[in-house]
Amino acid sequence: MLSSPKVQYPPLPLIQTWIWMMTQSSDADIQQKGQNNLIASFGSLAKANEYLLNHNLG
Repeated sequence: MLSSPKVQYPPLPLIQTWIWMMTQSSDADIQQKGQNNLIASFGSLAKANEYLLNHNLG
């Protein structure tokens, strides 16, 4: 019987760092890097937000 693999997300402190980069940094390159990392990990910013809300972190 095949079981679906559980999706592994980055550790919470790393996610929080990317969010900080995206929202608090005054450097546009850092903002973009934070956004790109979230999208690469979750597929979209909406899914990242949903993950945080589901874990009572948003």
